Amino acid sequence: MRQVEIGGVRIGGGAPLALVGGPCVIESETHALSLAIAIRDAAARVGLPFVFKASFDKANRTSIRSYRGPGLDEGLRILAEVKRAARVPVLTDIHEPWQAERAAAVVDVLQIPAFLCRQTDLLVAAARTGRVVNIKKGQFLAPLDMRHAVAKVVDSGNDQIILTERGTTFGYHDLVVDMRSLPLLRSMGYPVVFDVTHSLQLPGAGDGVTAGQAEFIEPLASAGVAAGVDGVFLEIHDNPAQAKSDAQNALDLSRLPALLARLARIHAALDARADVQAV
Repeated sequence: MRQVEIGGVRIGGGAPLALVGGPCVIESETHALSLAIAIRDAAARVGLPFVFKASFDKANRTSIRSYRGPGLDEGLRILAEVKRAARVPVLTDIHEPWQAERAAAVVDVLQIPAFLCRQTDLLVAAARTGRVVNIKKGQFLAPLDMRHAVAKVVDSGNDQIILTERGTTFGYHDLVVDMRSLPLLRSMGYPVVFDVTHSLQLPGAGDGVTAGQAEFIEPLASAGVAAGVDGVFLEIHDNPAQAKSDAQNALDLSRLPALLARLARIHAALDARADVQAV
């Protein structure tokens, strides 16, 4: 299993369970920074390394009237400030090849959205920046089909790759997570992160927005960690009801400390079991 390093945070290869988290979209500089600090401190209390995540543009919103974010220039300025002031690595997603180099000048990880994981030009542009590339598994793909996306990045000269599971389309307005997907993705030799909150979306099920089932975040996250993932991905908000994107599947910040403590215990139990089996 390869180990990927992101601004001092190690993921995979025996590293501690990592947390990737933050609001779905940048709402303001003050909001992003306050959340980054609060999440960082909650993760530190249970020994989990943390990478801050937020989008400068949500280009795939259900409705054209939905809030998309501050845009590339302002969004990158805010992410740079979060990185500096909170002293955490930063991840954001890109949607078009021309954004890769601009974003890579600021962030530590370039994320390829699930719907775009087959877009060759986007994968190649991200790879060529030399940044870590987090590829989300398409909702329409079998886990091992991700080997083709991986190959596009590796063949472009970059093996610093993370694979992220975020559910598979299951009929209308629903996603499911087949826990077999997690070891299948890990069998390709790259760290695997489980995007718990996006897996609980009900795409398009709201009135022009994506609905969600935040009440299942804790059990689904626990199952994923027990299955042996290298990190968890959580959309976290201090007031989910007022979130400008993915309000119905975001984790309330007040619930984060207890959840992280639970996930840390599960991961420690796996490590202890592995140590016993190695004796």
